[in-house]
Amino acid sequence: MKRIGILGGTTPESTVSYYRFITREYVRRFGDHGYPEILIYSVSFQRYIGWMTDGDWGSLADGAIAGLLALSAAGAEIGLMATNTFHKVFEEVAAAVPMPMISILDVVAGRLADHGCHRAGLLGTRITMSDAFYPNHLAERGIDTIVPSAEDQNEVDRMIFDELDHGLIEPASKASLLAVAGRLIAEGADGVILGCTELPLLLTEGDLPVPVLDTASLHAEAALEAAIA
Repeated sequence: MKRIGILGGTTPESTVSYYRFITREYVRRFGDHGYPEILIYSVSFQRYIGWMTDGDWGSLADGAIAGLLALSAAGAEIGLMATNTFHKVFEEVAAAVPMPMISILDVVAGRLADHGCHRAGLLGTRITMSDAFYPNHLAERGIDTIVPSAEDQNEVDRMIFDELDHGLIEPASKASLLAVAGRLIAEGADGVILGCTELPLLLTEGDLPVPVLDTASLHAEAALEAAIA
């Protein structure tokens, strides 16, 4: 069984969900506690927030690479970054580390295809929603992407950084997020991507009339599959 290395702390709320999912899902499937070993490199996230705010993606990639190299040196055999936004630099990061990396974008595209989705609504940080890295990747699989209005993007970004990153679950924010997702569905979205690993704290499958993709759980599941393969 392969050892999993997670670049986490981005934020602690989602990092915990990766660990919990992998261990609990293994026990659910196999009935024992032989889940894979998991190494977590928890970054000091404020530096990364600064790099994202400044658009300094080179420094962010270098920081991610350093953390993943430390995980590899400690014995990790599979690597993943527990955040959607960092996947803007996934190719650069993956090319610089010696262990195979699992892309959250590949996992999401595959699951959308499984659901037969052709037009996905994307929720996430402002960067994730406004940048081209998600739509470009999904377009390679024949899937179009719809993003919220600028006003709605600002509101979703606020929920993530002011509330969810701190473990705060506000009923009013859930109602607001449901409304944003509803507008995407009204525009033709046949699936909604929770493209920030904290958003599943607010929305889950069944909250909407279309498939809801919990990117944190899907990414963690892919790591488990790779570890036990």
